[in-house]
Amino acid sequence: MAITLSALTDLAAMGFDDIIDARAPAEFAEDHLPDAISLPVLNDAERARVGTIYKQVSPFDARKLGAALVAENVARHLQGPLAGKGGGWRPLVYCWRGGQRSGSFALILSQVGWRVETLAGGYKAWRGLVVRALHEAPFPCKVVVLDGNTGSAKTELLNLLPARGMQVLDLEGMAQHRGSLFGAMGEQPSQKAFEARLALAMAALDPARPVVVEAESAKVGGLGLPTRLWQAMCRAPRLALEVPRAARANYLTRAYADVTTDPARLAATIDKLRPWHPKERIEDWQALAGAGAFAALADELMQHHYDPRYARHRARIAVPVTPLECDLTDLPALADRLADTLPRLTGAPA
Repeated sequence: MAITLSALTDLAAMGFDDIIDARAPAEFAEDHLPDAISLPVLNDAERARVGTIYKQVSPFDARKLGAALVAENVARHLQGPLAGKGGGWRPLVYCWRGGQRSGSFALILSQVGWRVETLAGGYKAWRGLVVRALHEAPFPCKVVVLDGNTGSAKTELLNLLPARGMQVLDLEGMAQHRGSLFGAMGEQPSQKAFEARLALAMAALDPARPVVVEAESAKVGGLGLPTRLWQAMCRAPRLALEVPRAARANYLTRAYADVTTDPARLAATIDKLRPWHPKERIEDWQALAGAGAFAALADELMQHHYDPRYARHRARIAVPVTPLECDLTDLPALADRLADTLPRLTGAPA
């Protein structure tokens, strides 16, 4: 039997024991349903081979070869990852459009005796829900933006707010990037996978309460923010943390230890700034990096690169900005102040 999803939150409520993605590994790697496991009925090469025969020989020959390959692969899954599943196991199987791949897999599983279901419309239907949530529906909540120059501990503070009863969207966490040239945190997800994470996070928001978002550009690393969210952020009131540059430099030295402990990565990242700065300045920054003078390097980068860019960006956004002078000596106490102040900017009670 095929189930139909009408909302992104439906899937979690259905209580399947496992969600099986029957598509090829490359399809799974680009994006997949939350918590899905990859058990392909055709691998990437097999899928390409069947597709070629479908176009160049005949659909019949392609289906015959596909059936043989599916049977072989499902047999391996039954004897491998699924070998320990008991009689009460209840899986959901999906493919690209809920067609032959998931149907074939589900038929075999049902013959074993498992209560298997498929997803009507497959991954394409799930992706449609994500697209509608991000690109068609209005943003569900009032937004308030936590602003502040580089090194103001915005992300760390943002993640202290849920414990204080506030809703947040951690865009950098979902994008696996800290939003600057120095901010990579491993490989970023695909644009589709990022959008799925964001859509699910938005679906969990209470529309009656404001949500706090960190100030970002229209892209976080290589990933673009959906237009409706970006427009809501551009219109939203802002709280700007005003932290002395020396305190920010010390904070950056701690927060970016993964960069400063990798000399080759640090040098390569500094080199990426060459299009915007004189050769002599880049050489000075490389010298500071080589000498391990990371606080001085951070101070220089903020003074000559990041702070001017933040100022130009803010000048283009005509929204109320509330300054908050602070230091970073006690982040939990500062988070308490933010939890009291931020809701007031949207007119909501603290």
